[in-house]
Amino acid sequence: MKINRNTFKWSAWLGWQMESNWTRPFIFAIYAIVRPIAASLILVVMFYVITYLGDPSTARANFDFLFIGNAFFMYIAQVLFGVTWIIHDDREHYRTLKYIYISPANYFVYILGRTLSKILITTFAVIITLAFGVIFLEVPLNPLGVDWLLFIPVFIIGLLSIIAFGLALAGISFLTAKHTMGMNEGIAGVFYLFCGVIFPLSVLPDWGISFAKILPVTYWLDLIRTSLGAGAGIDTAVAGTSVEVSLVVLIISTIGFALFSIGTFKLGDNLARRKGYLDMTTAY
Repeated sequence: MKINRNTFKWSAWLGWQMESNWTRPFIFAIYAIVRPIAASLILVVMFYVITYLGDPSTARANFDFLFIGNAFFMYIAQVLFGVTWIIHDDREHYRTLKYIYISPANYFVYILGRTLSKILITTFAVIITLAFGVIFLEVPLNPLGVDWLLFIPVFIIGLLSIIAFGLALAGISFLTAKHTMGMNEGIAGVFYLFCGVIFPLSVLPDWGISFAKILPVTYWLDLIRTSLGAGAGIDTAVAGTSVEVSLVVLIISTIGFALFSIGTFKLGDNLARRKGYLDMTTAY
C-alpha cells in the first residue's frame, strides 16, 4: 500500500489540533507536564506504603522496575486507545467519517497520521515522567549509560506492535457502538497484568507466564528496561532469555500481530461499508 505523504502530514496536523486546541498553548503545556507527574505519584505513594510495610531490602530495584514499566505503559494507554477511539470520534462526535471516506484521502493512512500526534504527545509525557523520576525520585537513569543501539530499534518495534493492536481494535470499532471503551480498558488490563508493567511475571502462575510470552509487549518492556539498565536483579519470566532471542521474538510476534491487525482493520472497514455503518450514530 502506497502512503500518500500529504494525507499523512495533514492528518497528523489535524490530530495535533484536536488534542491541543481546547485551551491556550501555555495552559496546555502546564497540563502536559503536570498530568504524567500526578499519575506517577499515585503509584509512588502506593509502592512506598506497600513496600515499607513489607520487605524494604529490595525496594530500590523494585521501584525502578515499576517506575520504568509505568512510564512506558503510557504508550499503551494513550496510543492504543487513541487509535481505536478515532473511529467513534469521527463517526459520532464530529460526524465526519463518511466525508473523509468520500475524500481523496486513504482512511488507513489518515488513521496512521492521526496516530502520530498521539505518539508525540505521549513521548513528551514519558520524557517528563522519566526526568521527574531521575531528579526527584533517584531513578538511576543516565543518558550516557543507556544502550542506545538496543533502545532505539526496540522502542520503534514495540511502538509498531502497539499501533498494530490499536488497528485491530479500530477494525472492530467500525462494527460497534461506543461500547469500545470497555473493550479498550479490558485489553489494557490484560497488558497491565500479563506484560510485567509494575511487577515481575515470575509472580504469575505458570499459565499466566505462558500467556505473557506470546505478547510482544512483554519482550518490549523487558528489553526497554535492559537497555536503560533499570530493575536489575528482578526475577522476571524472561530474565533467562538472552537479549538476542528476546529481540527476535519481539520482531516475529510484532510482524505476526501486524498482519493480523491489518487484516482485521480491512475486514471491519469492508463490513462497515456494506452494512452502512459509516454514518451510524448511537445518540448517547
